[in-house]
Amino acid sequence: MSTAEEFRQRPAEGLRGPLLALWWDAQGDWERAHLVAQEEVAHKEESRDRAWVHAYLHRKEGDLANAAYWYRQAGRAVARGPLQDEWAAIVTELLQRR
Repeated sequence: MSTAEEFRQRPAEGLRGPLLALWWDAQGDWERAHLVAQEEVAHKEESRDRAWVHAYLHRKEGDLANAAYWYRQAGRAVARGPLQDEWAAIVTELLQRR
């Protein structure tokens, strides 16, 4: 899968972690996306990725203070551009690492 739009259209089977959370968000299910983003993980890199997705979700929700906390946990600057651009950037980076 090469693009964020292709990712948005694919079924959820085989997805997990941060990508699964982003998939649920693309399907319009913020609550389910948030539940997946909050899950505990043992792997440090995935933990940072989940924090990044968690930050994006709280920014989308409008909870900017909570989002700022999660951006810090992810080691990322607070995003300021359009939400759809951030979503696509996160998906693209995570897909490239698969």
